[in-house]
Amino acid sequence: MPFTLVDHAGQAALLPAGAALDQPLALDTEFMRERTYYPQLALVQVADGAGRIWLADPLAEGLAPALSRLVGESHALMHSASEDLVAFRHALGVLPRSLYDTQIAAAFAGLGPGLGYQGLVKALLGVELDKAETRSDWLKRPLSERQLAYAADDVRHLHAAVATLDERLERRGHRQRALADMARMLDAAREEPDDPHPHLGFRPAAQLDRAGQARLRRLLRWREATARRRDLPKKWLLDNELALTLARRPPRDRQTLASLLEGARAARRLADEIAALLEAPPGGEELDMPLARAEEKTDRQRLKALQAVVAEQARTLDLPEGLLCARRHLETLLDDGQWPAALDGWRREVLEAPLRQALG
Repeated sequence: MPFTLVDHAGQAALLPAGAALDQPLALDTEFMRERTYYPQLALVQVADGAGRIWLADPLAEGLAPALSRLVGESHALMHSASEDLVAFRHALGVLPRSLYDTQIAAAFAGLGPGLGYQGLVKALLGVELDKAETRSDWLKRPLSERQLAYAADDVRHLHAAVATLDERLERRGHRQRALADMARMLDAAREEPDDPHPHLGFRPAAQLDRAGQARLRRLLRWREATARRRDLPKKWLLDNELALTLARRPPRDRQTLASLLEGARAARRLADEIAALLEAPPGGEELDMPLARAEEKTDRQRLKALQAVVAEQARTLDLPEGLLCARRHLETLLDDGQWPAALDGWRREVLEAPLRQALG
């Protein structure tokens, strides 16, 4: 089936507009993220329910306003949309009005969590897709015919997939739960999350004392903020292993620090900032911050008890355990007794009473 290539501002009128945006549109993107923090939007694919497909070039001068209107007014059908939503927000400044994510739907429909688009289309529609262009350079112009055909296929089957998935969700009684998770994904994309305690996600951090964990927390928060501000990959600043090394044993002099930063592309130019982070003693909120700690036997036993509750509820609902509740959320509940925000909504209704009972 043919597609319409929209690659200059004079063709903006070819894109869906007006009443057409009241109907669901299949959306996808091609982007590059090898040298940047944010995904660089390189192509936007659109398909309507009648099978018409548009491939729009966001790099074309003057086309971005039309694309912003299209995306911002759309009821989007997408697959595994989280990074595409970031690309839309960063490049176009908008997000869809509503979202139906077929990867989320597939998990609730019994097809397994994390199912890729190629596997989804094969499982639901019996169609084999060519994925040969997955690693193409999508920022290079002109795009090849093979790239364009591949990109068109990424939205060609979404309407049919949604129809089949919706039937399965209704039969299994999970449609409203799935829609709630899709709305949560869209809401999460509206803001950039700021983790106040990123060191807690590093298991080796439990081997550090408070001062070492404070240094690690500073380094990780600095890395996140700097990567966003400079639009650089975080690993170009500090990889996890280097951050732990610096926090564990801060260099005694700038020469040693420079040697340790030799392999970090961007960090070499920011050595003074890193040195300042390492030299400051713990203070302020760092004196009361939560610490990463090694699992004790009692913790493991209590965690297993909570995991057993999740497993039982997952069996009752016929859902994957990881979809119902991730281990890290149980660890949060164990650590401070506060109900994790990630488990609000329908998950709280299902899990809170039996988990609180298991906690005693």
